[in-house]
Amino acid sequence: MRVIIVGCGKVGSAIINSMVEDNHDVTAIDNSSEVINNITNTYDVMAVCGSATSREMLLSAGVNKADLFIAVTESDEVNMLACFLARRMGAKHTVARIRETEYNEDGLDYLIKELDLSMALNPERLTAEVLFDQLKLPSAVNVDNFAGKKLQMLELIIKDGSPLNKASLMDVRKKCSVQFVACAVQREDEVHIPTGTFVLEEGDRVAFMVKRADTHKFLKNIDAVQKQGRDVMVLGGSTTSYYLAKILAANGFYVKIIERDGERCAELADILPNGVSLIQGDGMNHDLLWEEGIKSTDAFVALTGTDEENILISFYASSQQVPKVIAKVNQAALADLAENLGLDSVISPRKLVADVLQRYARALNDTLSSKVETMYSLMDDRAEALEFAVLSDCKLIGKPLKELRLKPNTIIAGIIRGKETIIPSGDDVITEGDRVIVVATDAHLYDLSEILR
Repeated sequence: MRVIIVGCGKVGSAIINSMVEDNHDVTAIDNSSEVINNITNTYDVMAVCGSATSREMLLSAGVNKADLFIAVTESDEVNMLACFLARRMGAKHTVARIRETEYNEDGLDYLIKELDLSMALNPERLTAEVLFDQLKLPSAVNVDNFAGKKLQMLELIIKDGSPLNKASLMDVRKKCSVQFVACAVQREDEVHIPTGTFVLEEGDRVAFMVKRADTHKFLKNIDAVQKQGRDVMVLGGSTTSYYLAKILAANGFYVKIIERDGERCAELADILPNGVSLIQGDGMNHDLLWEEGIKSTDAFVALTGTDEENILISFYASSQQVPKVIAKVNQAALADLAENLGLDSVISPRKLVADVLQRYARALNDTLSSKVETMYSLMDDRAEALEFAVLSDCKLIGKPLKELRLKPNTIIAGIIRGKETIIPSGDDVITEGDRVIVVATDAHLYDLSEILR
């Protein structure tokens, strides 16, 4: 598929990387020659230096033949205009990053319709929604939702003293009153799709698939329930902090935001609801954090614009026994380092956006027997979880799962059939119209049939 990406900053580069991984024909556009040189030195893509609102530039980039046109510059207006022009010039699908709150809260649907956009992306709001899912389930270091949240994948880290430590999955299943599938286990640098005889160990990162209705019962069964706190301290008054505070306040949480800049504090105070406190000060100052009650807060979220600050202050929050600590870290190397040093929950907005667009690009392929509806990267990108909509000519229809010859390191983790949610066993079958969730390592799946040998 031919993909044009406008704006090659942090988010754009992450999108380019994911599209190249999926073997798309990528063209990058940026108005900085230095950025273009870095892109061509890093990726095997065509790159053009210039303005994406120039008709001549778009023609030279082949916009009339583009299957997908993505604009993620720093300017919402440039993104919208570039997408509008690209659509008029022949691009089949267009996606614009639109970040400003004034666009997102009033008339976004109108803009999408009038500009003929396929999708509008707001990384900050997307990040806030993912953060909210993690704060609702503090036991999990990551939460992914499938089929309209009917199924949830919970990533847990096995701690010392956990009843899962030294237990085989077969034994865990016998003692657990809730159906579940252990989809993947990351142990140091290796990721396994485990069988029933797999024995869990301290430090393992395990992805469990459970019905959403059974989530809390499952966590209680495995002695992994962590009380959901209502007091959340947020470091940094970013746009992400704004969206997160609005969501939390609407759901009964008390939020305290610490922000250095006085003008930004005043701005947020005017637009945020009751239940959100604004504190002007340096959140890297430990005395200030003590004064504002870090020892008694239920969760701490570091959302400054600097990865290093977020990591350091998150380790400090962990040292103060804050039950749930989350750090925003965009740089992959720093995220890996933070997790290796013991920071459990790390979130990357640029990676979230890249995953959304990677899923969308795969879903555009309408020549296959299934369609990708949802996709998440797991275990430091070493595994994927995908939700497929099963079409009439799918090879897997009507056969018991135990008779299917699946490729190694692949598992069917869930089936949604209408209003019924199924944690699959070997006797279950796939039917037309089902949504099927697959977890696989070292694979880039476009079609459900690709899981067969």
